[in-house]
Amino acid sequence: MLKVRVIPTLLYKDFELVKGAGFDSWRRIGSVMQAVKVYNLREVDELVFLDIGATRQGRSPDVALVDEIADECFMPLAVGGGIRTVDDVRRLLQVGADKVVVNTAAVEQPGLVREISSRFGAQCVVVSLDARRHADGSYEVWTRSGTKPTGRDPVSLAREAEQQGAGEILLTSIERDGTLTGYDLELTKRVSSAVSIPVIASGGAGKAADMALALSEGGASAVAAAAAFQFTELTPLEVKRHLKAEGFPVRL
Repeated sequence: MLKVRVIPTLLYKDFELVKGAGFDSWRRIGSVMQAVKVYNLREVDELVFLDIGATRQGRSPDVALVDEIADECFMPLAVGGGIRTVDDVRRLLQVGADKVVVNTAAVEQPGLVREISSRFGAQCVVVSLDARRHADGSYEVWTRSGTKPTGRDPVSLAREAEQQGAGEILLTSIERDGTLTGYDLELTKRVSSAVSIPVIASGGAGKAADMALALSEGGASAVAAAAAFQFTELTPLEVKRHLKAEGFPVRL
């Protein structure tokens, strides 16, 4: 049985790590290299690094920065932000990224996911979907760091991503982001039940019990969190111990 992964997320903008709520990442929280070293010591399963300013600023991925991070990162590293071409992916993998996270380009350039998967393998392609819930209970995916509505439902986009060769889905609730109130279980369940590839629940985790619910009720295969690990005393190891006590297979 595959182990459940507990994945810290690092959001990077304007030379620093940032965090906020509802995708309003205004609060500066320190150095990316310092955070990577801390997570090395905590032996986390995987690390997601997202340059949330790259696409909105029209920048390509900062390959030099990723090279520095990868040199210090002793765990699998997934990198996103500004990826628009297969060449962007090639350069990131060459400097040490294990996976790439594609968000805006996965919607605006539908053939890109298939091209990346064909060239480098499905195992390195993570399609990131950021969704808002409407008053009628429906969901809509937004791109460009949650600023541009697409008119598309996350279930249909997740299915398309799977068909195009994505290896997994990083699914984030925009409203729950940074609130520490728990994942959007309905959103997670809808997407998880619609695809056969792993879905990583993101957006809203505040405690270990939230992560257990994302797995049991939401059907997620892995859980990601930022604020919970940065603004509370919760650690990835504490989460995994809780999950193990709940019967989930984890790597301790």
